[in-house]
Amino acid sequence: MNRPVQPGGGGEQRRAGRPAAGRFGTAGRPLGFRAIFAAMNASIVRLDSVLEPDVCVPAPERLLAGNPEHRVWNHFTDSTQTFFAGRWSATPGKWRVRYTENELCVLTSGRVVITSESGESGTFGPGDAFVIPAGFAGTWEVLEECSKIYAIFEPRT
Repeated sequence: MNRPVQPGGGGEQRRAGRPAAGRFGTAGRPLGFRAIFAAMNASIVRLDSVLEPDVCVPAPERLLAGNPEHRVWNHFTDSTQTFFAGRWSATPGKWRVRYTENELCVLTSGRVVITSESGESGTFGPGDAFVIPAGFAGTWEVLEECSKIYAIFEPRT
């Protein structure tokens, strides 16, 4: 893989919306340039620095309810492009997910319900921390506009 993963979506729909090394911001630099540059210099990376978000929506075939919009501020990508960290937010809606990566989430605002294909469900609010393991399939439902801090590890295939 050669692009940062977009959290909160799972599988192909994230791949379509992730900030790509080949996509450029207004300054002519790749959108993930600052995050990759910091990783190459082994600097501490703040997750609250000013950064333009990547904005996307779930793929139509995954959308179940609403018209959610996702914003991603990917602040860190390691040199192997298998570990990513940043912030994510979404407006209300519900979509299908299929994770190929492991994701640590810390919800900072809003309320979400995550339900597995087998029907196991969890509701999360501000301050809740959880891990979604690779292989998880189910749905994300944003009940109230939400935001989270994420750390993602996606092993190379």
